Amino acid sequence: MSVPSGQGESEWLGTQLFVRILIVEDNPVNLDLVMQLLEDDYELLTAEDGQSGVEIALAEKPDLILLDLSLPKKSGWEVCKELKDTLGDAVMPIVALTAHAIKGDREKALKIGFDDYITKPIDEDLLFDTVERYLSQKQSS
Repeated sequence: MSVPSGQGESEWLGTQLFVRILIVEDNPVNLDLVMQLLEDDYELLTAEDGQSGVEIALAEKPDLILLDLSLPKKSGWEVCKELKDTLGDAVMPIVALTAHAIKGDREKALKIGFDDYITKPIDEDLLFDTVERYLSQKQSS
């Protein structure tokens, strides 16, 4: 289910933008943490399973997706592949946000279409830097 929060506006390059981030995470503690970190600067949409994540992403077209890999109904791997296949070049950046720290997982994620990969526990500075990098790239394109 989509849950808007935060002020829904950010300043980028001197202009007001309406920036939305979809967080797809089934663990309530992890979801709450990411929401607390980002809710003051962005409008947040959430999904607790992969199928809902796909539906919200296609309906709402967020600017960025933070996607757990281990989800019920449809894995993060499947969600990323489905969105890339469906949207093609129009797909938004998708960042894996996961406890998967097995050797080779990062490379596998990037190969199937994730734009970036952040491991849990979440490094706040890395999360902020990653979000800002992808949103500023969107602005400059």
